[in-house]
Formats: sequence, structure tokens, C-alpha cells
Amino acid sequence: MKSKVYLIKDFSENSLLKLYNLYEDYLKGNVAIKVHSGEPGNQNFLRPQFWKKIIEKVNGTIVECNTAYAGARLKSEDHLETLKKHGWCEYKVDLLDEKGPDMILDIPNGNIINKNYVGKNLAKYDSMLVLSHFKGHPMGGYGGALKQLSIGVASSYGKAYIHGAGDPRKIWTADHNSFLESMAEAAKSVIDYFNGNILYINVMKNMSVDCDCCSIAEDPCMNDVGILISLDPVAIDQACIDLVYNSEDSGKNHLIERIESRNGIYTIEKAAKFGCGSRNYELIELEK
Repeated sequence: MKSKVYLIKDFSENSLLKLYNLYEDYLKGNVAIKVHSGEPGNQNFLRPQFWKKIIEKVNGTIVECNTAYAGARLKSEDHLETLKKHGWCEYKVDLLDEKGPDMILDIPNGNIINKNYVGKNLAKYDSMLVLSHFKGHPMGGYGGALKQLSIGVASSYGKAYIHGAGDPRKIWTADHNSFLESMAEAAKSVIDYFNGNILYINVMKNMSVDCDCCSIAEDPCMNDVGILISLDPVAIDQACIDLVYNSEDSGKNHLIERIESRNGIYTIEKAAKFGCGSRNYELIELEK
């Protein structure tokens, strides 16, 4: 069967809730809500106000992890201050790797890595809502659900481990495709940890070629497209990629160049082969 991906081309709070209500009984127990806190200086990340209604509806906990590079989100005290300044602390917030040691998730049959280092507080949660801002990325080509599952949930050390394809010392110098495949394998470990009890929302808005982790980022290069929801991280990322390619917006060429120059589709290909989901999907558009 094809994985179902639902799309709505309206960005109102009601549209977000309409999508979530398709799966409102899916997430069980203590729910982690994975967001991107946004690097200070970045103008494109999606603020808490955008997510307000769905955060309140889920009544879960905002979760994040520290970065592995210099900036305002490397050290826990600085990251917590960033979360506060950006408005996330209006809700329950948990910096998963604020205090070590990391939780280690096994990756059986991993081709590049066989373990994933995540924030130890992940153990507090029974399910996860992954809220992703779909856009470009300086290294991964694009950022979406799979990046949030892998780099996003990884601890500071775990991020360096994935980037370095198993060797944190090679965080910026590892073989590029090995890094992309490591992301796919790390994502699978999080899926397995939650036994698939994860729901994904991708928002195609403010689509720059740069990630929300960039303090200095290019402005969006193409018009907003819509909001997507799915139980399948591979399908929802593939659907976003296809919507970019099929768009009539001339600005898409800049984003496509970023995706292709970094071989971004490779992460999706490897994630599908590793059992994270399917690239075969049915896109169902809803009215607002």
C-alpha cells in the first residue's frame, strides 16, 4: 500500500489542527514535541506562535538537543536562554541532553554506524510529534522529517558522530554520502525506539536554501506551498521534494541546486532501503 500524505495549502491555525485531527488519537502517553528552536539571527525559522494551537492540543513537551558547533545552542545554559528568548518556554520544555550521559540506541545491520547517541531524557516519552520546517540545508541539501529524527534528536556528541559517519573527529570532513547514510540509519533507530509511534508534520514555508541552524541565512527563494502530515517520514520528505520540483515557481531552481549539489535525495533513498518508510505515497489535498 502507498503511504498516505495529506496536504493543505493554507497556513492558518485551523488548518494545522484540521491535519492533526486526522491522527488525534494516534500519539499515546507522554508526548515529545520535536521542534527546531532556531539559531539567534535566523529570520526563517517557524516561531512558537505558528505552532501554538497544535502544541496546546497535544499537551506534550517541547524537546530539543544541543548543537555540535559554536553558537548560541552549543552549551545547555545558552540553548535554554535561546529557547526562552524565542518564546518556547511558554510551554513545557525539555533539553534532552542537558545532562549526560547520553542514551545509546543500537542500529542493527547499520552500514555506516551501529549506534546512535541521543539525549538521555528521550526515555521519558512514549511517542513523538515531529514538527519540521522544510527548507534547504548547507550540508544535507534539504532539511525535513528525516533530519529532525536523526540530527535533531541526537545529542551534541551524537550530532558530531552522525556528521562524522561514526568518527566525531571528522564532523566536517567525513565522506559526504556516508554522512547522509548515517542520518538515515540514525533516524531508523529513533523510529524503532518509539515502535513507530511518531507523527510527522512538514511545513513548506519560508523556504530558504539555508537551514534554521544558520545565524546568517538567505531569505526564502520560492513561495510558500503548504503543510503536510503523515505517519511516514520518508513519504512526507519525498512528497515535499516532489512539490518543489513540480512547482511553477521560478525560484525553485535555487533550492533544487542546493538539494542536488549536496545529493540530498540520497538520505531519502537510504532511509527507504533501511526500512524508515516508503517513497511510494499517495498525496491527498484537503480544503482549508
